[in-house]
Order: sequence, then C-alpha cells, then structure tokens
Amino acid sequence: MLTLPRMAQNEEPAPDDVRVLDPRSLRGLAHPLRIRLLGALREYGPATASQLADRLGESSGATSYHLRQLAAHGFVKDDPERGKGRERWWKAAQRGVRVGTDRFLTSPDPAVRGAMNTLLHEWATIHGQDLATWFSTMHDWPSAWRSASDMSDFAMRLTPELASELRDKVHELIESYREKEVDRDTEGSAPYRVHLHAFPREED
Repeated sequence: MLTLPRMAQNEEPAPDDVRVLDPRSLRGLAHPLRIRLLGALREYGPATASQLADRLGESSGATSYHLRQLAAHGFVKDDPERGKGRERWWKAAQRGVRVGTDRFLTSPDPAVRGAMNTLLHEWATIHGQDLATWFSTMHDWPSAWRSASDMSDFAMRLTPELASELRDKVHELIESYREKEVDRDTEGSAPYRVHLHAFPREED
C-alpha cells in the first residue's frame, strides 16, 4: 500500500516529490492507520474519508481524524478538482518518503526512537500482507504476470561500504524505470510493487 520508501542514511538530495522526514513529521506519520491511509492515497488516488474507511475496514470518523492529522504534517492535502460536494476529497502530497533510519533509531529522544520503530514494523507488516495477497491470487493473473513476478534472496559477504553501494545501485535501477512507466489505460498494464529488504546477519 505504500510507495516504497528509501531508508537512506546519507544526505543526498531527494527528488522533489519525495518527502524527507524530520523528527516532527516522523512522529506525525508513525501511526498504523495513518501509514495505511497515506499508502492507499498513493496507490489508488484521491478519495474521501468514507471511501478510505470502506477500503481499509475502518470507521469514517477514524479515517477523517487521521487524515486531518496527516494534513497538519503535510503528507496529504485537499483535491480541489474533486472537492466540490459536501465530502472532502484528499490526495497524497508526495510520491514517497525518505527517512534516515539509523539517525532516528539512535536519537536521544525516546519518542523519536519509538516512532521509528512503529514505522519500520508497520512497513514490514504491510510488505508481508502484500506478499501474502499475491500468493493467494497469483493463479488469477495471466501467465505473463506470473512470469514477471519474483521472490528471491541473495547471501554474500560485504563491508558496510559495499553494502551501501549495492543498495544505491539497486535504487538507481528501480528509479530509472519511472521514466518508462505507462499510462493507467495502457492495455495489459498493472501496478507493480517492488519490495527491497537488505540487512546483515550474525555469524553461524
């Protein structure tokens, strides 16, 4: 449900449509429903609080409240093209977020550390749900899409510097395909999700 965030630890400039989190915005986003609301708006487009409540199985009161909190932190905004009736329409303000994971996990502020942990665990939960949904529905998709799917893992011995280099090159490759994205009405096209998990392991 979320556009994949880049959990970068360097300070290279982010694209204009990617939000770089600071401690305040991190705390504003770090709530399971807010993360899911933002992900739904990014993936499915503008919606009302009631529509999002139906999609996520929540009450419209809860979605309305948390949408206002997201708006207060600049993650969502009104959609003036649709908000002409009684209900307020919302849309995502950015394509994705970038967060300096290590900086927040080692913050002297326990609220910041807690918010970072909440964000990471919720993202992990969402990734697992996405994968489980694919496994349960993959036989309903054409063979071309089944062939284009992948679940792989790779083990190697690297230094932190080499691991960072590998991560950055993978991100660059994925980002390069944004230039090749097709329109929503392109025949045979579908939203395509890429999850990237990379981390060190203890020795045996």
